[in-house]
Amino acid sequence: MVNENKITAAFVIQYADTYEIAAMQNVSRLLKTAVYRGKIEGESFTINDMGQVEMQASGTRFGDTTWTIPDAGVRTALMTDFDLFIPIESRDLPKLKANPTDKYMKNLINARNRKIDDIIYQALIGGITRVTVNDAGAKSTSTVNLPAGQVILSSFGSGSLKAKILKAKSLFRDNECDEHNGEELNVVYNGRMMEILLSETVFMSADYMAVKMLQEGDVSGKWLGVNWIPYNKLNNGAGGATERRSCMYTSTAVHFGDADITGFDISKRPDKKNISQVGGVTSMAAGRASEQKVVAFDFEI
Repeated sequence: MVNENKITAAFVIQYADTYEIAAMQNVSRLLKTAVYRGKIEGESFTINDMGQVEMQASGTRFGDTTWTIPDAGVRTALMTDFDLFIPIESRDLPKLKANPTDKYMKNLINARNRKIDDIIYQALIGGITRVTVNDAGAKSTSTVNLPAGQVILSSFGSGSLKAKILKAKSLFRDNECDEHNGEELNVVYNGRMMEILLSETVFMSADYMAVKMLQEGDVSGKWLGVNWIPYNKLNNGAGGATERRSCMYTSTAVHFGDADITGFDISKRPDKKNISQVGGVTSMAAGRASEQKVVAFDFEI
């Protein structure tokens, strides 16, 4: 056939459609623990926050109305563009025709998902721009970071990771942001953190874990009332390179949105001797919705 060794237009459409379906189905590890805002139009998206209010005694009959004005602000998550382009080996073209979900697509999806995880993690522990309006109508812009009360340093509890995890859970209870308020708690961990946890005799007792988890050394999934999410790119802690910073957070603590800039497809490169490439450009952003819904903690490695 004339087109036997060429990528047809029909295949390009098929490949693009297949990529979009695969990208939606094979979500990142952290995306399922965030509020997905869908496809974003524009350079940013906003997150509205409002502080907690409490009921007060009514006071005297026919008295004046006492207003309680909650603290409110608008947070902004700025979209950032990311791209990935992979040249295609000519010998792989027939395989691509036969199976669009090949190694190139898998590489694209995996890279995209890893970048989503990075963006969500950095949004959880980093700063976010917040705009407020005072009584006179004047706007004020600031960068909101995690307060000191929501950060557990490495020295807490004599350096015990168990003590930090228990302290983090207690902070969510104090903030009314735990499972008793309909929130789902999550925590990210890397290989070193898993190693430390598996050496904790109390945590590893039958009172805390199922026998299967004891046998396999698996701390993924729900454990101690928290979803454990593997993530290896933890930032350094406050003490520098000898520490790593993990965090515990609720599933409403961070919002994520994305947008396709060019989409992902297969194309010819006339400037590169007509070599084929697969790839595209996408835009993504995440922002923390509430500081009370995130607790960061450092541990020594």
